Amino acid sequence: MKQRVVRLGIGLYAALSGTMALAADVQVAVAANFTAPMKAIAAAFQEKTGDTVTAAYGATGQFYAQIRNGAPFEVFLAADDTTPARLEQEKATVPGTRFTYATGALALWSARDGYVDKDGMVLKQGHFAHLSIANPKAAPYGLAAIQTLEKLGLMDALRPRIVEGQNISQAQQFVASGNAELGFVALSQVYKDGKLTSGSAWIVPESLHEPIRQDAVILEKGRDNPAARAFVDFLRGPEAEKIILSFGYKR
Repeated sequence: MKQRVVRLGIGLYAALSGTMALAADVQVAVAANFTAPMKAIAAAFQEKTGDTVTAAYGATGQFYAQIRNGAPFEVFLAADDTTPARLEQEKATVPGTRFTYATGALALWSARDGYVDKDGMVLKQGHFAHLSIANPKAAPYGLAAIQTLEKLGLMDALRPRIVEGQNISQAQQFVASGNAELGFVALSQVYKDGKLTSGSAWIVPESLHEPIRQDAVILEKGRDNPAARAFVDFLRGPEAEKIILSFGYKR
């Protein structure tokens, strides 16, 4: 009996060792606005495949510079569609792998309940000292915020009150910490399963800014990593889509 138990134990160890040997990792650069959905998607991907995702979060423009300078990223989830297209033109991606994984929404948000009205009139009333946005040169959501202010004819009046975060996460943190009374953030940062997670917000109409189409692509460094392609396939699938939609994105 003891010998049988030992043999079963060894067999189980060998099976587990084989499973662990097959597990792989994929290095992914992720736009900061997609932080929360990405964490949920990465966990679901690992549970299904055994492969892991090592993700870095930041501004799309900064990631572009890092990728061109040899950063070890294998997949790129951008906050726009132009940066992955540019990398594709520069032959820094695997051909045929670029696609739109989400279309984002911009929100004017305050950590205070009732501070932002449903029509965004708080911008015109002007009873605030600081308006937070992401750096428009590096973050597409920051650019969308500028476009919105220009479309509303408020850019000149509000320019002195604007404080810029390096990326959309820092812009949201300025508001969450109270350093800015309100700010333009990605809806996904303050929204889950059909409702705000905190504070008050105005979802900016799509007509006030260019569409925020977010593209993903396999980078050249991921060409020979099967886990990179497996992750992108998972991102296209129904499990990831359900998570993406729950954070207020569209496909």
